[in-house]
Amino acid sequence: MAYKTYSMELAGRTLSVDIGRVGKQANGCAFMHYGDTTVLSTATASEKPRDGIDFFPCSVEYEEKMYSVGKMPGGFNKREGKASENAVLTSRVIDRPMRPLFPKDYRNDVTLNNMVMSVDPECRPELVAMLGTSIATCISDIPFDGPCAMTQVGMVDGELIINPSQEKWDKGDMRLTVASTAQKVIMIEAGANEIPEDKMLEAIYKAHDVNQTIIAFINGIVAEVGKPKHTYESCAVPEELFAAIKEVVPQAEMEEAVFTDEKQVREENMRKVTAKLEEAFADKEEWLAILPDAIYQYEKKTVRKMILKDHKRPDGRELNQIRPLAAEVDIIPRVHGSAMFTRGQTQICNVTTLAPLSEAQKVDGLDPNVVSKRYIHHYNFPSYSVGETKVSRGPGRREIGHGALAERALLPVLPTPEEFPYAIRTVSETFESNGSTSMASTCSSCMSLMAAGVPLKKMVAGISCGLVTGDTDDDFVLLTDIQGLEDFFGDMDFKVTGTTDGITAIQMDIKIHGLTRPIVEGAIARCREARLFIMDTCMKPAIAEPRASVNEYAPKIVQIQIDPEKIGDVVGQRGKTINEIISRCDVKIDINDEGAVSVCGTDKAGMDEAIRLINIIVSDFEEGKMYEGNVVSIKEFGAFIEFAPGKEGMVHISKIAKERINHVEDVLTLGDHVKVKCLGKDKMGRISFSIKDAMQD
Repeated sequence: MAYKTYSMELAGRTLSVDIGRVGKQANGCAFMHYGDTTVLSTATASEKPRDGIDFFPCSVEYEEKMYSVGKMPGGFNKREGKASENAVLTSRVIDRPMRPLFPKDYRNDVTLNNMVMSVDPECRPELVAMLGTSIATCISDIPFDGPCAMTQVGMVDGELIINPSQEKWDKGDMRLTVASTAQKVIMIEAGANEIPEDKMLEAIYKAHDVNQTIIAFINGIVAEVGKPKHTYESCAVPEELFAAIKEVVPQAEMEEAVFTDEKQVREENMRKVTAKLEEAFADKEEWLAILPDAIYQYEKKTVRKMILKDHKRPDGRELNQIRPLAAEVDIIPRVHGSAMFTRGQTQICNVTTLAPLSEAQKVDGLDPNVVSKRYIHHYNFPSYSVGETKVSRGPGRREIGHGALAERALLPVLPTPEEFPYAIRTVSETFESNGSTSMASTCSSCMSLMAAGVPLKKMVAGISCGLVTGDTDDDFVLLTDIQGLEDFFGDMDFKVTGTTDGITAIQMDIKIHGLTRPIVEGAIARCREARLFIMDTCMKPAIAEPRASVNEYAPKIVQIQIDPEKIGDVVGQRGKTINEIISRCDVKIDINDEGAVSVCGTDKAGMDEAIRLINIIVSDFEEGKMYEGNVVSIKEFGAFIEFAPGKEGMVHISKIAKERINHVEDVLTLGDHVKVKCLGKDKMGRISFSIKDAMQD
């Protein structure tokens, strides 16, 4: 069976793709190899457009097969279940640069599927899937204005690394993904450990340069085996309908309808415009069917013209002006920490929960370096936040993506488990939404964590920058703090979070075919200026620094260090010793392999007692030292005293009382609490104790 293999050197390793070897019935199929990482990427499209929709129905899938790392799926059902969080986020990263390159009037269903079949830790499968998607789509007959390429950049000890190994990606100071077309950057996604803006720009354009070599490689493949692009049924709105609409609703009337800072007022104005047009075209059924899309595009063109030509934003703000800000903490009683952040008509309430490290989230995935998550950020977006009625069916891809972005923003400033031995969960509840709730979530979660007494190293804030472009690369306007309308009708949503010293996260998605360097530089600079303003004027007045301690409702955790050799003594046979301490003191206890013991509870006396018992268990008895314990066994020759679960010693009958006694029971009964003195080893090498000597001392 003949097939073609194409190869190139990429970051010191060979990237190869087999065309025509498998998946021949898909519109396009690329069997990708990078090192020993293997991913099957396919692109398929329906023959006809889907009826009754006004959007491009594109679905990107990233399937993690557990056999790819030689593991059985966890749980009772030994089959891969729903997509992991990493798979969802990877699908989103692939979707964002691909979607703008399909024709705007294309309504055929498209599925871009990636199946991870083997994983080489030196070659991340996410990157291979991104490249495979582009190749499969480019060689297919699906209309696509590609190719696009993706490169990942890590940073270790200040050095930028192209397409780093999984370990360097996980442990480095930068996790940057950049997608490019042949001319421009089209997508940026980053998590970073407070990287300065100029260093981030250097990394972005280093990746962009690498992308150009990959695009040349893809173009060579397409030239040899690419299929002719198929024709399709255009869903574009006829120009004669636009002309008729403008006669009924002139440009000035449409401008007046959308020019307001109240979302509800604007929506009511647009309802009136729609009703007027429906009445005017009541006898033209073919126009009524596509009227909603036509009105949307008329509104979009109006808003874009106002911004680009007149520098007028729909709510009357200046181009770099942020909407009114408000922040407060402790708005929810009895939780461990809470904060609310409001920016215009976007409002997020964040609640923090603290728990022992044992409650960290377990992760069952392909990355061997990530088996648990100690900090989790969840984001919820109920329909009432945008005035709609819809039953919640759990978080979708958007909610998972927004939560992950805000989570990534805070990770670099969190204390280490040694500094703060807690598992941490923050939940952002969207009360009201009109643009960039993920950035409001970042601000509110930062304040909520500080209110909960989590000792963050620095304050983090985030903001989104928008864009409206004209006919040339030099004709553009940047918009600070975009609201929903500017997001829908604009060309870019560029979100940046960071501290005063640098960037912690970036997420950029656009609807056009790429950004010039002046736009990228301008957006990053505008976001820095805005986030510093938000911190200084809004967040710091609400809470300037983390609380000195966790609040009364949060569990208290004290950490002590023991000799790792003594862990077995504390745990006991089948956990008997540690479970006895937990039951007796009403606490939770976690011990790691390095001997770090975390005692968690709400009652200080119980925690102190647990620590005392653990210290007794792990320490050797010292001659001359006093100990306290309970009588647990009485024999003819003496009594056994338990100082801590699993830690006992014997008092000989001659050492119980000052005077001579005939029976131990004459002085002691089971359960008596006594103080004893350690006498050291007896003639047989056993540690002995004395109640009599303790009484004398």
